[in-house]
Amino acid sequence: MLNLPNSLTIARIGLIPVLFLLLFFPGKIAGFFAALCFLVASLTDFLDGFLARRRNSVTYLGKILDPLADKLLITACLIMLISLRGVDAWIVTIIVCREIAVTGLRGIAAIEGLVIPASNLGKKKTALQVVAIFFLLIHYEYLSINFHQIGRILLFLAMILSVYSGLIYFYRFSSLMNLSSKEKNIVSIDRIKNLF
Repeated sequence: MLNLPNSLTIARIGLIPVLFLLLFFPGKIAGFFAALCFLVASLTDFLDGFLARRRNSVTYLGKILDPLADKLLITACLIMLISLRGVDAWIVTIIVCREIAVTGLRGIAAIEGLVIPASNLGKKKTALQVVAIFFLLIHYEYLSINFHQIGRILLFLAMILSVYSGLIYFYRFSSLMNLSSKEKNIVSIDRIKNLF
């Protein structure tokens, strides 16, 4: 069902080509507007979740689409930043591989009839990635603050948190998959939330 929160999630995906366009133009002004566009896209992530809970309109589509939109936005920006801003490719590779692996894990769970929501640790990881990418998009110095260097440090910390949260996802997911078919049919959403 396409409600307002899901529409905001789709709009977040729609902002990715705009970001691509802005990143093709080097310079302070384009970097500023790319960072602003990324910030708006990231705020829709907070807004869609807030509206879905407030209006009691959380849908299965939203639970799957929301983390996917986050991954598309972050992955696209990180890949572009390798060549444009000199971001370390090995850090981006680890983050992207983690995101793909967790998306695959969610796909397997969906086949089993289970929807795995984003964990609190996963949400913190995403928030740290967003702040890091925002600083890397600004890139240039403002008021003698080296935003690029701050962004690189934050991205390194985000990578560590990504790996840690990914390992926890896989450990808890394996516990869930070890349940019998009967237990999987009666497992509650609260229990899944407690696991993740």
